[in-house]
Amino acid sequence: MRATIALCAALVPATALAAAAGAAAGGTVAPDAARRTADAAREFIVPAWAYPTDPAGAAPRPAPDATTPLHVPSSSAAFTRAQLVDLFAAPDWHPDGHAPMPDVVAHGRKPAVYACGFCHLPDGNGRPENAPLAGLPAAYVVAQMTAFRSGARQSAWKLPHLPGDLMRKAAAAVTDEEVAAAAAYFSSLRLTRRVEIVEARRVPRTHMAGWLYAMSAGTATEPLGERIIEVALDHERHELRDSAVGYRAYVPRGSVARGKLLAVRGVDGPATACVACHGADLRGVGLVPPLAGRSPSYVLRQLLAFRTGARSTAAGEPMQPVVQRLAIGDMIALAAYVAVQPP
Repeated sequence: MRATIALCAALVPATALAAAAGAAAGGTVAPDAARRTADAAREFIVPAWAYPTDPAGAAPRPAPDATTPLHVPSSSAAFTRAQLVDLFAAPDWHPDGHAPMPDVVAHGRKPAVYACGFCHLPDGNGRPENAPLAGLPAAYVVAQMTAFRSGARQSAWKLPHLPGDLMRKAAAAVTDEEVAAAAAYFSSLRLTRRVEIVEARRVPRTHMAGWLYAMSAGTATEPLGERIIEVALDHERHELRDSAVGYRAYVPRGSVARGKLLAVRGVDGPATACVACHGADLRGVGLVPPLAGRSPSYVLRQLLAFRTGARSTAAGEPMQPVVQRLAIGDMIALAAYVAVQPP
């Protein structure tokens, strides 16, 4: 999907922050310096809104339908609702769009190695609640699995959050050979940018639905505030695990311009700029992972993990001086800028 930056028609005049970001062509990060220093000095609080949950998760659910075939556009495949919740069988709506999956990606291994393709999807593009693996260096994927096993890679959110909890459980049970097979497969795939960025002050009212936000019925709106709200353009197709569904992420006005300034010039000069390590186009350098075109919700959660020390590998140490000076608004801006870059 071609990413776009859309401004809602009924916006109030730009804030001072948006105006400062809009002047980025010749400006510096100085206007934000006092705020950032003050924010960094206070205890950092991980925002709950960055980790949407499934409100119905604790309630008993009826057995999923195992007879009615379901379909998505541009696919001849059919799956029942029961098949679509089987963690050991990744539903592949578009098998012609990628190479054959290795067994660990397609089926996993019972009882605890879930099919990698169930969450990360057969084409590796993932969903906002988990990592897009397509195009990551194989050695980087292996290193992250090692970090999950050792506890060096955890979540900044300490309450239960099923996507991350399942990942850590699978990482503890998977073999080195299975990791190598999955890493080689996902690194051979190409990431497809599927999210559009919309800068706004007010957004359609949403609710949490299955570790993502979903549009609520009606025309009501709500203030966005300092958040990212990412929704599927078709929530039912998202629930059907269709890898071709697109997403929209609402971010505060001025986020992309502000994010560009931080990514290119750094929070404390060029040495802390994203482009210094991830490359001028943010497509990665060597084992430093590519960022361009990835879900802003996912990128934000990783910045939060670095900021809180939940990601603490030796390879991630260069991130520490960068994120320690970032306020949540800076992280949102960087995530928005990253999302609009071509992968």
